Amino acid sequence: MDKILVVDDEQNIHYSFQRVFGHEYEVLSAYSGQEALQQLTDPALRLVLMDVRMPGKDGLATLQELKQQRPDLPVIMMTAFVSAETAIRATTFDAEDYLEKPLNIELLKQLIADTLQQRSQSQHAAASISEDAIESDSNEIGAIPLFGHSPAMQQVYKTIGKTAARDVTVLITGESGTGKELVARALHTYSHRSMGPFLALNCAAIPDSLLESELFGHERGAFTGATEARPGKFELADRGSLFLDEIGDMPLALQSKLLRVLQERELYRLGARDPKHVDVRIIAATNQELEGMLRTGRFREDLYYRLNVVRMTLPPLRERGEDIVLLANRFLHRQRQTDGQGPRSLSDAARQALLAYAWPGNVRELENVIAQTVVRARGPVIRAEDLALSESGARLSGEVPEAETSSPLSPRGEMDGMGTLLDPLFTRHSGNVFAVAEQLLFSKALELARHNQVQAARLLGVSRNVLRDRMKRYDLS
Repeated sequence: MDKILVVDDEQNIHYSFQRVFGHEYEVLSAYSGQEALQQLTDPALRLVLMDVRMPGKDGLATLQELKQQRPDLPVIMMTAFVSAETAIRATTFDAEDYLEKPLNIELLKQLIADTLQQRSQSQHAAASISEDAIESDSNEIGAIPLFGHSPAMQQVYKTIGKTAARDVTVLITGESGTGKELVARALHTYSHRSMGPFLALNCAAIPDSLLESELFGHERGAFTGATEARPGKFELADRGSLFLDEIGDMPLALQSKLLRVLQERELYRLGARDPKHVDVRIIAATNQELEGMLRTGRFREDLYYRLNVVRMTLPPLRERGEDIVLLANRFLHRQRQTDGQGPRSLSDAARQALLAYAWPGNVRELENVIAQTVVRARGPVIRAEDLALSESGARLSGEVPEAETSSPLSPRGEMDGMGTLLDPLFTRHSGNVFAVAEQLLFSKALELARHNQVQAARLLGVSRNVLRDRMKRYDLS
């Protein structure tokens, strides 16, 4: 029987694992990180499930030390406190996965079975992370304000963690305002290059005639006005990372020179005869569809494949659910810290208005909206009418793309047949329809899920914190 080790300082967690998994595996227990490390000598130990927050040596510090001793041993991290810092660091230290408490038992069973099967089929060791990649006692994400608890953002954090320490080129795609530079900075911060420089260059913000000099530098007299030699961004970013934003706007002639630098790891300053060697990690980003630009000849295919080693696509804000409200509260708190005055919170109607808005400018637009709203609002609570939302982002709550309307299973198709069901709500609860409908939805989801909060939240497409809030609001406990 395979052995799995559960590492958690709570007694009831061990009891639950014994009850659920005891007939399939031999479940071992450790109540601290140090106790877990002492059990690694058991060759029959196949998998570890470990909590992040524990007294003494926490889960992340234990994970790092565990991977140094047993790099092949898969570890699944568990936590009730979701954060970008924890998710990124856990995957950077080569955790198999990162799960939020309370755990979905069926998903966990499948994850354990799949992990053990994969490890039995493939015996090659996973790459361990060097000690100097990240300081294990750091609990802050520093200047990297990545934020959000949605499943989409959790996947972003995991990809950052798995990619940061592997010195590969990364291509970040996504709409404008989704935080591509923040992700690039996180990739640098959690890499072995973190002690080196991080430089960013927006390829669309610099005239074509100056972009080559900005990238590669120039010698004295290379062109009119070049009164002295100057290094470019590549040289200045040596032993660090260079973030090339809006790479799709780079001129074709310069794309070929960039390709040569990526291939040869050397460059020529403008006007120079001798090359200079550079050691730079490239992180590129674009909000354009590069595949379409390849077909029209506006982007080099060979450069595309050099850049697209690891691809990260950032989710638009409208697909991040309750993250919208979390970010809005975060920006509101920041404004109050800066100004020392202004509204303190969002009304229910304001929260619903934020969730119903399409956010074409994404997180950048949300931050700007909150800044404007703070100036406009009167009183301690922001109302829906206070929000500085533009008409360009307005949308209906159930709106779907036109292409989906012909499907009998589309949301709009379903809504067309629900008119007779909704009519009594408007008749009996005029002025309070939304709250009554919301209460019915949450109550029905809990009923279908047999009051399993994780499953109910998944049915509704909301976070567990939102579910708990509505349970308390509508007394559904």
